[in-house]
Amino acid sequence: MSEWRDDQHVAAYLERADALPRAEAEAILLDELPAEVRRVLDLGSGDGRLLRLVLTGHPEAFGVAVDFSPAMLDLLAERFGSDERVEVVTHDLGQPLGDLGTFDAIVSSFAIHHLEHERKRELYREAWSLLRSGGVFANLDHVASPSPRVHVRFLEAIGYTPDEEDPSNRLLDVETQLAWLREMGFADADCYWKWRELALMLGVRPR
Repeated sequence: MSEWRDDQHVAAYLERADALPRAEAEAILLDELPAEVRRVLDLGSGDGRLLRLVLTGHPEAFGVAVDFSPAMLDLLAERFGSDERVEVVTHDLGQPLGDLGTFDAIVSSFAIHHLEHERKRELYREAWSLLRSGGVFANLDHVASPSPRVHVRFLEAIGYTPDEEDPSNRLLDVETQLAWLREMGFADADCYWKWRELALMLGVRPR
């Protein structure tokens, strides 16, 4: 994922990401979080957009933002530098998370799809282990289409050509990922929102 160490790549992504139809998905994600969120972990936090939304809805919560891109880390410092509720952790999601404590919510937005499939599965398992009873794992992500034709239609819908596609993408279908969550013990694991190749996958660690 060396592309994410390139400032121009990050800037181009952020410019186009703002145009993605994700506001409805983010609203659903926020609505499905526990009523009380004391600690939230944001995996691949990017510029901190999603973590900011969660903390706005839960002003008493403490957030941990995880990212490895220098440009994204600079944006996180700019957004949260004076906010004592947020800890920024430099970490590559391709490596095990380690001991970050426990959380009431673990969220991610358009980050996990860059990982190899087996690492995606390992990361989901790590998220399970870090969640408190009743905690929610929510991944708003880029997923695979059922065919090349549908994939090209998605690219057209967001203003991309196949030549412009991010080479770091490792897309996987929703069904496989939901099956993993269910096998790990997540309750209510489902796709809560979907638009073409954008999907919100969510599960709850049972009480």
